[in-house]
Amino acid sequence: MNIVLRMPQGAGRGVPFWALAAAGSAMLASIIAAAIGGSPTTMPSASIQADRLLRFDDRDNGSVLVTDAETEKTVAVLAPGSNAFIRAVLRGLSHSGGHEEHVRPNHPFRLTALSDGRLILWDDASQRRLDLEAFGSLNAGAFAKLLTAPETAK
Repeated sequence: MNIVLRMPQGAGRGVPFWALAAAGSAMLASIIAAAIGGSPTTMPSASIQADRLLRFDDRDNGSVLVTDAETEKTVAVLAPGSNAFIRAVLRGLSHSGGHEEHVRPNHPFRLTALSDGRLILWDDASQRRLDLEAFGSLNAGAFAKLLTAPETAK
């Protein structure tokens, strides 16, 4: 006895790339929104190991200039198309949940390393915080480099 299984017409085609990209973006946005939505005004119980006030300024060429807001010296220049996680986090913190046009606030963000290993990005203006380790060590590491990067002249 031979059993023949036939696949329905159209089966076997993969999911279009744009659909996967849209689903991935929606999931990342949801995770960021959930992380931001935590108790923003509660200070962590761990002690502060390192702390830096950073300003992120978009440039016409697509790069992002990162400066120490206290010394006004350059910390890093994020090349166009690079550092997608940093850009996504800043975009998430810049929006208030609506679909308004992206405008990065001109105020600095506080990046804090805690004694328990957590790395937190604070938006003092909105009283929101983002626990970066929730996104994995690779993504948190992108911000950790900014915490320890040497400054260069402005």
